[in-house]
Amino acid sequence: MCRPRPGQRPVTATEAAPGLERATLDKAASENFPVAPFFLPRAWRDDLMAVYGFARLVDDIGDGDLAPGGADARLLGVSPAAAEDRLVLLDAFEADLRRVFDGTPRHPLLRRLQPTVRRRGLTPEPFLGLIAANRQDQLVSRYETYDDLLAYCELSANPVGRLVLGVTGTATPERIRLSDAVCTALQIVEHLQDVAEDLGRDRIYLPAADMKRFHVQEADLGVKTAGASVRSLVAYEAQRARDLLNEGAPLVGSVHGRLKLLLAGFVAGGRAAIRAIAAAEYDVLPGPPRPGKVQLLREAGVILRGEG
Repeated sequence: MCRPRPGQRPVTATEAAPGLERATLDKAASENFPVAPFFLPRAWRDDLMAVYGFARLVDDIGDGDLAPGGADARLLGVSPAAAEDRLVLLDAFEADLRRVFDGTPRHPLLRRLQPTVRRRGLTPEPFLGLIAANRQDQLVSRYETYDDLLAYCELSANPVGRLVLGVTGTATPERIRLSDAVCTALQIVEHLQDVAEDLGRDRIYLPAADMKRFHVQEADLGVKTAGASVRSLVAYEAQRARDLLNEGAPLVGSVHGRLKLLLAGFVAGGRAAIRAIAAAEYDVLPGPPRPGKVQLLREAGVILRGEG
């Protein structure tokens, strides 16, 4: 992306910045749920996309999915020699995040985030949680129990919902509790969809205790088609996610107007993804089962009518 043609001077990090920002934000279209749909007020959409840009970039750092060329590292002040070290990059990203609150950040996505933080009175904690989750991904690749996984989701998923409530000015202790249930469910669903991809990164988010209960070995996750034991395990974890979505669904009814549509989209995205996994007979190993738009709209309609 930033590699010069023969005879060209190298593209600087400053020149590459607009392209890096656009490439990161374009990934919003591939999410299980609408990030900043058209029906929201423009100010909300802009601020939600600023938050998404932060969350997407920190995940890309943690997963080693940054655009080639090292422009992100240069923007963060990381030397070329350390540009492949994810922990170094995360530390630099955290330092740049802190400049959002008390200075001028270097990275364009964080400069875009700064007005949102100031407008909405957002605090550093949820952003730091997302960084901590990606730092944990570099150090922890297996989770022994479901409670261990929930603690990870507290860092990796729940801050996103809390930021949505912060941007829309609707945070209350009860809404935060319900939002946490929805966000944890969405994270578990994503883990189920991405079992094969995560294994390729030497990560397993299926609790080891559950794998043992269903007689699943790590080698069983590395084949092209899931056997009966793996399918039973995936079905068990999908039910856990379904229960969490049901627990958090009253969040939708606690708000009004266009925010209600947005939150219904989050819950509907999770439910539709679980239905897609079930339709694949819980065989997630060939690739992530994805719901279609019709299924997503159907689920959203059920939620908005108060039927589920």
